[in-house]
Amino acid sequence: MAANLQIHPYLFFGGSCREAMQFYKSIFGGELMISTFGESPADAHSSPAANSDAMKDKIMHASLNGPVRILASDNPELIHPRNDGQFALSIEGTDEALLTEYFHKLSDGGRIQAKLGKQFWGDTFGMVEDQYGITWMISIKVPAQ
Repeated sequence: MAANLQIHPYLFFGGSCREAMQFYKSIFGGELMISTFGESPADAHSSPAANSDAMKDKIMHASLNGPVRILASDNPELIHPRNDGQFALSIEGTDEALLTEYFHKLSDGGRIQAKLGKQFWGDTFGMVEDQYGITWMISIKVPAQ
């Protein structure tokens, strides 16, 4: 029996979760749901830092639900958030205009790591680190003949 499983990225930010998720919503669309640490019971947090005044307006959990699903929060333990190159988010599809738009919007305020272009394997591919330090790989697949 096959299980109906899905994997969704859960991103941790050091205080910029709200801004990052609003940025992703402006690109991908969908419904953004946000809960702050201050809205949740104090005993619901495993970290004492989560109960500090500095964290009350920070994001305990956010979900962007639409064509792309992203989950995220502000991590009170994360003082210097960074992506050590241990992961990247990959988006692939055949809609060249849409994926090209995603690439350019994600690069706004960020850094292009690999220009979007035709690759030796036939697809169009590019890589960008967005302004929040998240690396995205965009792959425009050649439609099956």
